Amino acid sequence: MSVPKVYEQNTLIFGFEQSLRVDFISLSGHRISQPTTTPKLLSKEKEKGICQELPSRDDDVISSLPDSLISHMLSCLPTKEAVRTSVLSTRWKSLWLSVPSLRLASHDFPDYNSFVSFVDKSIDLYREENSCLHKLELVIRKENDNDQSCVTRWIDFVSTRKVNHLDLECILVKREFLEAVPLSLYLCESLLYLRLHRVSLSGSESVSLPRLKTMCLEQNVYADEAFLESFISSCPVLEDLSIVRRDDDNVKVLRVHSQTLTSLTLGFEPGDGHMLFHYFDREILGLFIDSPRLKHLNFNDDVSKCHILSNFIMSPSVKVNLGGVRYMSYYSDGVAFSNQHVARSFFTRVSRVKDLVISETIMKLIDFCMKVEPLPQFRDLSCLEAKVCLVDVELLPKLLESFPNLNSIVLDLTRPTIITEQITVWDVPQCLLLSLEFVEIKCCCKAEVVGMKLAEYFAENSVFLKKLVLRWRGYVLDEDSVLRDLLALSWRSTTCQIEVCGPLNKTCR
Repeated sequence: MSVPKVYEQNTLIFGFEQSLRVDFISLSGHRISQPTTTPKLLSKEKEKGICQELPSRDDDVISSLPDSLISHMLSCLPTKEAVRTSVLSTRWKSLWLSVPSLRLASHDFPDYNSFVSFVDKSIDLYREENSCLHKLELVIRKENDNDQSCVTRWIDFVSTRKVNHLDLECILVKREFLEAVPLSLYLCESLLYLRLHRVSLSGSESVSLPRLKTMCLEQNVYADEAFLESFISSCPVLEDLSIVRRDDDNVKVLRVHSQTLTSLTLGFEPGDGHMLFHYFDREILGLFIDSPRLKHLNFNDDVSKCHILSNFIMSPSVKVNLGGVRYMSYYSDGVAFSNQHVARSFFTRVSRVKDLVISETIMKLIDFCMKVEPLPQFRDLSCLEAKVCLVDVELLPKLLESFPNLNSIVLDLTRPTIITEQITVWDVPQCLLLSLEFVEIKCCCKAEVVGMKLAEYFAENSVFLKKLVLRWRGYVLDEDSVLRDLLALSWRSTTCQIEVCGPLNKTCR
């Protein structure tokens, strides 16, 4: 490939040759020299007979580096910036091709067609140079529904170029215009990381991803649920799986079979054209989990809409994060929580865990369920983290009755829509009398008074408490006065350490 050819291609792609030269005089280090040695240090070196010749200020230090090191430096830049260096000199004209990655977003280009043209020409250059492309990250937003398709051919190319990291995000694409994943991806033996967002995965009789360890499937459409099940189970070393469902993805029952999976994240987003209230009208979807090595389960969905079909009982070693869905917070009359039986079944399945994180929307769901019948007993639960809306604070004693052996609790007080300064007389659950050793209370703005009331409740009722931490962001309270007020309480524990942290980041103990 001749120098003029490469130069013309880059000029055509970017269209501002003169500004490139100005930008990269500084960015490429053309005028950067190594720092000079201080006179004192230099004199000591001379005394030892050591002489060091420093480069002049006009030396091009970076261009004197080996290609491998320059390639590594370029890999830290977005692809568009790395390609710009090709106009610096003859030596730099194709150095960017030694970077085995492309990281591009269509919104960084004047229009969608310019983006497609740039990626096509970049891939052509990789093909001509016979270069490997190990990493491809693309964020694509089409301007019109009839914009040209491109994803299939790009993925097909990298699948044959030893790609090990593929991240493809298509933004706001209607279901009927989703681009299809090529069959070559299903047989990519080099792939280690895969993220697909809003694409179509058609069926394939043969799937083999022998090295894939991390997979994120977000708002895609699948051939059917049997294909998705096969796709997951055909990854023999898969460790981290994240799936965000949509109601029109052709999957009624999600089946996860993996003997190596350690982390599973499940979520849900409404499909195209669905307003938020339609979310609550969706049918109950099934979930089947067969993953004996699972350590982390992050569930960002409405548990009252997810029916676990297997005999799966969560292992005590699994950390469960019940995030719920953000839409729930707009409903407080129970309309969103019509399936108490399904929700209770879900809680029963996870009742053996030792580590549990729950969101404020899950707290509302628990409140609704407890009006019908108590929660199952979480006898093995040791650590609890909960986000609690201020209006739901009075649920805590009843909730803690389901955690008789709780050792640690972290409460994050949120949404101060209603300020409650007085907390009624509460019962004392078993965990405060027998096992609770650590309490941390985090207060949002305007929740400081409630936080103090909670601190008082735990201080006066926790027999074996070893540490209590109170954090707040507003300027309503002063650290020193809070510490004095806490010390003045009638503490049940005689060995508790107190820590208060206000907005000034001043910690008092």
